[in-house]
Amino acid sequence: MARKKGMMSEKLKSEIAKELGVYETVRQEGWGGVSSRDCGNIVKKAIEMAERNMSGK
Repeated sequence: MARKKGMMSEKLKSEIAKELGVYETVRQEGWGGVSSRDCGNIVKKAIEMAERNMSGK
């Protein structure tokens, strides 16, 4: 089964990972080394950013 292309850019994911303090894990182990909890936090942060952008704040 083919994987779908992600909705978030690598740049955005990396920026959020740095902000949340998990970028070193990404750098050393790749995205597969990031815990499910941290991935969820990255998605949550991206959603919050998108909602702020859509509301014009």
